[in-house]
Amino acid sequence: MTDVMQCDEEFRSRVAENLSKLEVRSAGRPSEHRYAAVALTVAEEGYGAGLSGMPSFESWQSRAALILTRRSVRLKNHPGQWAIPGGRLDDGETPEETALRELREEIDLDLPADAIVGRLDDFVTRSGFVITPVILWGGGQLRLNRNPGEVESIHRIPVEEFLRDDAPMLEPSQASEHPVLRMPVGDSWIAAPTAAILYQFREVCVLGKQTRVAHFDQPPFAWQ
Repeated sequence: MTDVMQCDEEFRSRVAENLSKLEVRSAGRPSEHRYAAVALTVAEEGYGAGLSGMPSFESWQSRAALILTRRSVRLKNHPGQWAIPGGRLDDGETPEETALRELREEIDLDLPADAIVGRLDDFVTRSGFVITPVILWGGGQLRLNRNPGEVESIHRIPVEEFLRDDAPMLEPSQASEHPVLRMPVGDSWIAAPTAAILYQFREVCVLGKQTRVAHFDQPPFAWQ
């Protein structure tokens, strides 16, 4: 049974210390790729993640959770899929600046620069993006509002959910020597690249391991 992790200074220190030991691997700036950043934010669970297969709560929960979204079903690319708030870097932006801006635009969360805890490894997608994951500390009592043009729903998923014994889910890829990676959540699952970032967060930030994920493949529906 995994211990419940509270969204407190002890857990923030744990995440920060573990991240500081990671020698972050950058994918560089190959000219044929586009560049994006995602904001993986630790916050209180609040009133529950509202996921099928997981309990809901009537009172506020202070355990640590990660903020994920479902993309709007009206979007042309990847409608309805699981996502971490994020998007393309604007000219002159750093990944950290992009992550903070996208949080404001997608879920109405305005965090200061000192909320930045660190980075995970870049992940290069088959669709031609270099994604830089930025880890942020959101803390407690956040009130989030979705941008309906981009976000169908907002979910706060307890960190322990990503420590399940059946995670990660690996299956052979028809296009790579490396397996496709998924992360189970509730009674469903999340696919790479989002799943790869979540898995590295689990391994590095929570468990203190030096696990790499850039080699994992993505399912064909994520290639576009």
